[in-house]
Amino acid sequence: MTETENIAYDVVVLGAGPVGENVADRTRAAGLSTAVVESELVGGECSYWACMPSKALLRPVIAQADARRLPGLSASVQGPLDTAAVLARRDYFTSNWKDDGQVGWLDSIGADLHRGHGRLSGERTVTVTAPDGTRKVLTARHAVAVCTGTTAVLPGLPGLDEVRPWTSREATSAKAAPGRLVVVGGGVVATEMATAWQALGSRVTLLVRGKSLLNRMEPFAGELVAEALTEAGVDVRTGTSVEAVTRENGTVVVVTGTGDRIEADEILFATGRAPHTDDIGLDTIGRKPGSWLEVDDSLRVTGTDWLYAVGDVNHRALLTHQGKYQARIAGAAIAARASGTSVQADPWGAHSATADHDAVPQVVFTDPEAASVGLTLAEAEQAGHRVRAVDYDLASVSGAGLYADGYRGRARMVVDLEREILLGVTFVGPGVGELIHSATIAVAGQVPISRLWHAVPAYPTISEVWLRLLEAYRDN
Repeated sequence: MTETENIAYDVVVLGAGPVGENVADRTRAAGLSTAVVESELVGGECSYWACMPSKALLRPVIAQADARRLPGLSASVQGPLDTAAVLARRDYFTSNWKDDGQVGWLDSIGADLHRGHGRLSGERTVTVTAPDGTRKVLTARHAVAVCTGTTAVLPGLPGLDEVRPWTSREATSAKAAPGRLVVVGGGVVATEMATAWQALGSRVTLLVRGKSLLNRMEPFAGELVAEALTEAGVDVRTGTSVEAVTRENGTVVVVTGTGDRIEADEILFATGRAPHTDDIGLDTIGRKPGSWLEVDDSLRVTGTDWLYAVGDVNHRALLTHQGKYQARIAGAAIAARASGTSVQADPWGAHSATADHDAVPQVVFTDPEAASVGLTLAEAEQAGHRVRAVDYDLASVSGAGLYADGYRGRARMVVDLEREILLGVTFVGPGVGELIHSATIAVAGQVPISRLWHAVPAYPTISEVWLRLLEAYRDN
């Protein structure tokens, strides 16, 4: 094809990650013709360089850590992990970085895939340049959904390109464990990758500019994770900035703000994300390239009646599951507006992503796990709520004692004292990731504490912490 082809659809989706896939699924289910544009692999960051490979790396690490806490089993699992087997399993979960299965799924729902670089070229229009240079112009009758996600941010250090630093992509797809790894950052990617590669044979140094880890969670989450990382052999240095990085004869040399010199084989920067909107044609519709896209609760971009921004690109909640939630809301809203049906925009309505504000769950798959939903105590107080934090030592729960000898963990619920509902819940400890959905239901459902007393936790499970938290609230 040498000439530009013009094709009209009801909906054009820019980006075929989990978010774009879910938008397409909902619009196709509503009978709207839908095109999906992707320049890399269908399935996106989560499938190949984030959620799936990172959790595949971490699962054996956590399983071994749990086993080492159990008499009768601990003696059998004291040796090192089989790193090659762990990496091979990781490769399986990324489908060896091939997207045939996900392309087949798009076909099964009747969405058209257009491979190439997609750019807005005016209102309701996307121009796709294929790898062979041919072009297609896709026109959307009802909506264009930008689902392009984010990219890793690297600091502006001189000569950093020559160092060839790792970002999250290299950290989750590496073919071998580096002998020495410096990780820069204190958030989720930094702590998870420090956990994984230390267990897989690397000697890890974690450099954190701030005073603590996981600073978007309750303070005790970062404290417990830092303590465990140190015990596992990670050199955790808080209050430490990176002033210079070079690679000398293959060795990475890091100079910190205190003048320390650290040598390593690789360096990972896990220092934030930026919107992947720098080259998607925002300038053609009067928007600034590289900017976050502000949206309303139906995920429609402010000031437009046709453009939607779904997932990380709108900066509401940079989590895959939250982006997929937004995609379901956006797809339903697009379908409603296309059919002339009224949009249910009230909080918790069918076309309102209210959970983005009030009930965002997250699990950090370190050892111990850290899981939270809703507001922290500090966030609730800053928002003007009259609240009380109720804490409980998870080790005192019978199920936790059975789960592992020497169990360490903590739970907190943040109670709105005027309405007597939960605004936030945090758990830290082995196995707590599977607890967070119960907390999410309590927060999103605004379940009164008086009703939570009737949600009886099974004995003996770690879930019994719910009863202990309620008792602590009642008795104090």
